[in-house]
This record gives sequence, C-alpha cells and structure tokens, in this order.
Amino acid sequence: MDISTILGIIVGFGLVVGAMGQGGGLMWFFNVPSAMIVVGGTIGAVLINYPMSDILGVTKIAKNVFFQKELGTDKAIKTLVEMSRIARRDGVLALEHKLEEINDPFFSKGIMLMIDGLEPSALSRILNTELEFVAERHRVGAEIFTTMGNFAPAMGMMGTLIGLVKMLMQMDDPSSIGPAMAVALITTFYGVILANLVFLPAAGKLKTRSAAELTVKQLIINGVLSVQSGDNPRILEEKLHSFISPGERKSTS
Repeated sequence: MDISTILGIIVGFGLVVGAMGQGGGLMWFFNVPSAMIVVGGTIGAVLINYPMSDILGVTKIAKNVFFQKELGTDKAIKTLVEMSRIARRDGVLALEHKLEEINDPFFSKGIMLMIDGLEPSALSRILNTELEFVAERHRVGAEIFTTMGNFAPAMGMMGTLIGLVKMLMQMDDPSSIGPAMAVALITTFYGVILANLVFLPAAGKLKTRSAAELTVKQLIINGVLSVQSGDNPRILEEKLHSFISPGERKSTS
C-alpha cells in the first residue's frame, strides 16, 4: 500500500470536509441530482471517448495508484550481478534454479529466453516489444484519468447552468433564489473536487509509477543481455547503476 496516496486522500478530503462543516452543516453540500450530473456525465463522456476494452483495462491499472508492485532497482541489480557470477562460473544453464527466486514475470521471461539459447538480437527484440506495449497500456490508463479530470469540471458547469435556468424560472418567488443558486453551485463544486482530488492526482501517480516500472524493465533488458554476453560482474554493476541516481546506488560486492 502506497503511504503517500493514502496520506494525500486523508489530508485532502479531511481538510475540505472540515472546511465544509465550519459554520454550517455538511448536508448543505449533499445533492443527489448534482452528483448524478457530474458522475454520470463524466462516465458517459469517457464511454464515448474511449473503446470499452480500454475502459475495462484501466481498472487493472488503477490499482497501481495504491499499490507499488514493481521490482526495486537495487534488488534487480543485485540479482543480475549474482547471475552474472554464476553464468561466468557454471554457464547460463546453471541459472535455471534462480527462476524460483524471481517473482517478476518480465524478469523471469528474460532469463528463460536466455537459458533457452535465444540469440541476443531476438531476445532484445522480444523484450523491447513487450516493454513498448506495457508503456502503451500505462499511457492509455493515465490518459483516461486525465480525460475524466478534464470532463468533470465541465459536467459541473453544465449542472450549474441547469440550476441557474431553474432558478430564473422561479424569479417570481424571491425566497427560492438563494437556495436554488446554492444548489447550482454545488454541481460545480462536485466537478472541481473529483477532478482535482481524484482523477488528475490519480493520473499523475500512474504516470510516475509507469516511468519507474519502465526504468526497471529497461534495466532488466540490459542486464540480461550483459549476463548472456558474459560481462564481468563488476562492469555489469556499473553499467546498471547508470539507470539510477547516485544516491540510490548500492554496491553488491
């Protein structure tokens, strides 16, 4: 579970709800028709904008907002350096027993292809093709959340216009103008809240997660190819350290 995401939700919504409760009641900000316009309108716009397969696929990607499952760079480097030592000493086939220790499917696939004796060019092509499709799936997932963040305020404004029309139709009753205006503005409030505390932050987190995961996968590709070519473990370690910042580099020796 990602602590920063949970903390952000608690702080963001906590302060907003606390401010809403000051000097009045929270029920003032609860309006079912307004929520229906914003949520329903946003979902409808996204359904029009994207094919159903992409929308269904984003549910699997959305969990990355809360959970970080990608293999850490330090662990990947340590494993690859250890594999390099084994391969130079006992041969590539001796790495087969290491597969049980690897939980990352992409990493395991690279090692299996290497053990199977695939040519370096073919191995690189297969792994890089998979990397490109992973990046595309992540891009679409983040884009859908960004799109929802753009549509939600627009739907809120639409609801406000609907409320203003209803208010103007009741101008003969001055006592109804204030409550009607408040209801009209609540719809915009819902759109702004959903966009800036849910959809856009989720899109930003998915982009960050995607960049980190792609870096690890690119590191794995280079590491596997180096192990296959028989690079010295020390040289391999220095090569892989170029993927991370100096402060994160840890020697495995």
